[in-house]
Amino acid sequence: MTKFAKEYHDLTDLELLKKETELREELFNLRFRHSIKQLENPLSLRKVRKQIAVVKTVLREREIAKQKEAV
Repeated sequence: MTKFAKEYHDLTDLELLKKETELREELFNLRFRHSIKQLENPLSLRKVRKQIAVVKTVLREREIAKQKEAV
């Protein structure tokens, strides 16, 4: 489990959704800066995309766990 995944497992669903929104905004800004050649580190795009994926994975794991509890 990555450092980000450990941090995100401790957050509530609402906090995770807020974090996903923030990361998407950051990704948009990074893409914009990359398109106008002002992005110093293009690997930051990959980092943010992976963080979004981790947040979505944690949310999905919780959703599946809730469905299993209901059955």
